[in-house]
Amino acid sequence: MSSPAEPRPVAAAGGVVWRPAGDDGVEIAVVHRPRYDDWSLPKGKLDAGEHALAAACREVVEETGLRILAGRRGPTTQYAAGGVPKHVDYWLMRCAGGSFRANDEVDELRWLAPADAAELVTHDHDRLVIADAARTDVPREVSLLLVRHGRAGSKQDFDGPDELRPLDDRGRRQAQQLAEALPLFGPAAIASAPPLRCRSTVDPLAQLLGLDVPVRPELGEEGFADDPQAALAAVEQLLVPRADGGVTVLCSQGGVIPSVLQALGVHGHGVRGLLPPAAKGSVWALGGRPGALVADYYRNFEPDPDAPLPQRAGSAVGSQAGRAAS
Repeated sequence: MSSPAEPRPVAAAGGVVWRPAGDDGVEIAVVHRPRYDDWSLPKGKLDAGEHALAAACREVVEETGLRILAGRRGPTTQYAAGGVPKHVDYWLMRCAGGSFRANDEVDELRWLAPADAAELVTHDHDRLVIADAARTDVPREVSLLLVRHGRAGSKQDFDGPDELRPLDDRGRRQAQQLAEALPLFGPAAIASAPPLRCRSTVDPLAQLLGLDVPVRPELGEEGFADDPQAALAAVEQLLVPRADGGVTVLCSQGGVIPSVLQALGVHGHGVRGLLPPAAKGSVWALGGRPGALVADYYRNFEPDPDAPLPQRAGSAVGSQAGRAAS
């Protein structure tokens, strides 16, 4: 007799929303959920076909009413909710304004110092996330989104200068996905290496935000080959936080990004000497400086593989997870 099928894990996402406090400290937003009578960090389940980052930002806005800007990744917590396995991906999020209003899910929000927030929350897994947000050895925010251009087909199949090779259909879809996802980080400037495929990758984002896209020749493959140190110096300058608090988006090439990252101390799979990945259409979210660097890799912004499937949105597992305390 076969054993019953394991329940599908519940995928959720949330945010550690913070704001500056006195003496270089921070306060963290914790919320009370009357349905469970607990204090927790704002979070919720992924919608069908949703990326975890988009879900985290959506849930935080829905539960708190605050305007937020995504920063570095936080921990992923794993536990059982109503007998169903659940994992929650967290991001640190700076409060950029807005005010709390009680709603169906949350009836109270408190801004507390990390130690006080850790004492108030009901669940131990939230304390782990708060402890990570209280770290001072790495920044909470990112300052540079380093993008590799979208797919542009084979250079052997293109009859023209390689600099003018355009994005293919998939590359254009990747550019649109970036235009939908990257505003969550609050871009304030966009730049590009010279090839058309690089500029085309960030054009939809630039049009959405009304930003120009200056060309940075030193950050293309030819410029990098001529003077690698100039490219590294340019990236290090872009890592310096902007006075307006926004991030810079830079689109470059596969012959540049892994080498620059390795020079900054980022290694593939954490193995020294192994080049970090840079798939077409991918993003590295960077913040800080060498030795205290945040480097989060986003292979793509396609729907999260753990997000529920549309045809299963009303399944028994989904209903059970909805009744269980998260």
